[in-house]
Amino acid sequence: MTGLDPKEDRILEVAVIATDWEFNEIATYSAVKKVGPSLMKQRMVGEFWEKFPHVRDALVAQNLDGKHGRSVENELLEFIDKHFAKDERVLLAGNSIHQDRKFIENEWPRLDARLHYRMLDVSAWKVVFAGKYKAKYAKPEAHRALEDIRGSIEELKYYLSKVNA
Repeated sequence: MTGLDPKEDRILEVAVIATDWEFNEIATYSAVKKVGPSLMKQRMVGEFWEKFPHVRDALVAQNLDGKHGRSVENELLEFIDKHFAKDERVLLAGNSIHQDRKFIENEWPRLDARLHYRMLDVSAWKVVFAGKYKAKYAKPEAHRALEDIRGSIEELKYYLSKVNA
């Protein structure tokens, strides 16, 4: 996203990984969503973007080839239709996904309608395992959609390995 405010900021990049319940990848989707250059310049400021200028620069550069938001939403819905039953609500999973869900609600209402009201937030596992077991997982900080999802999957597998031990 250009920032963390779902009303003012916009989604820049989206990725999805469909998995089985062993969290093995079944299929992936990723896209760049076109965002106006003036909005990007206005919103992509502050401490985070100063700390990760290479991420900002890559997102700005790839934005030139981005797709319109409606096209991305259509492709996401096609992906869901291909990998899930028509009447099935899809579980959104990952780290700090409540914020992602707010952006989805704001920008892609048809996609939001296909998502289950329950979510699997790996960050909740992080809190429990750090507090109760002093177990920490060092997730790579790529700050790119597909790599971040893969990192979340690996982190969840780490916590599950502690439960199954």
